[in-house]
Amino acid sequence: MPRMLDVSDAVRAEIGDEEADRLLAGENAPGSYDCTSCRTPGDSEQERTSTVLFVGDETAVLAFAHATCLPSQVVQVTEEQLRGAVRSINADTGGQSAAGVPAQGVPQQAAPEAAVRQGAQEPAVLGVTSGLVLVAGELHPALVVEPTAPIVRPGTTGPGDDFLTLLTEQGYTPVAGLDSVPPVLHGWSVLLAMGQLHAVLQPGAEGGRPAAWWQAHQPLQVTEGWRAAANKHQQVLMFAAPVGSIGRQPREDLLRNALDKAAAQGKLVAATLPLAGT
Repeated sequence: MPRMLDVSDAVRAEIGDEEADRLLAGENAPGSYDCTSCRTPGDSEQERTSTVLFVGDETAVLAFAHATCLPSQVVQVTEEQLRGAVRSINADTGGQSAAGVPAQGVPQQAAPEAAVRQGAQEPAVLGVTSGLVLVAGELHPALVVEPTAPIVRPGTTGPGDDFLTLLTEQGYTPVAGLDSVPPVLHGWSVLLAMGQLHAVLQPGAEGGRPAAWWQAHQPLQVTEGWRAAANKHQQVLMFAAPVGSIGRQPREDLLRNALDKAAAQGKLVAATLPLAGT
């Protein structure tokens, strides 16, 4: 029976026309599934469903999501992340939410630190914290990014810190207070998949596939409230501050106080990033 599937051009290019047509005809697509984003049940015979292709170094896995949660897209992840996700899916659903497919051209809380190449010859280490932030009377999901050491512009040396300057050049906005939602930064996005936080994506070179600006060593758990707010707004607020400005805050009220202080000192930039945008 035909399915109400969305197969993007990017997904079709990776899996091939024959496999895409079989999916649309209902041959290889499950009727019921657990959404790879919100982890609640879906039915591709009754509601629009997105095909999401996770591509690792050697493996590609096709997952399914409510079209209201994620658009159909190709997501580049590490092989370790992909294998871990497959184990998790198979354990939770008996393998009904994801399937290996032939891929053409393919061989809350304070989060653990993760490496990102940002303005330095060696990977700089960032700390990422997720939390809910109250803005204009409404709770928004937020990520707060703070390096563990100064970050300098490529090709430069010395004690300077260019972290905020580099981000403003990418479109992030300096904020003096948290009284309004920052502008949307198109081309950037936050990847929340399989109920976990995977990466912050930035535009690919020359219009290519989005690349990871920050990527978790392992997919990070977020609270139910954070995930619900992200699915409600379909976007995430991202705040960034230089080393020593925020610190590891154990509670959301303390995190908010640290953000307010950094903003008042002119040490905070922000943007609103679409959820899993392409």
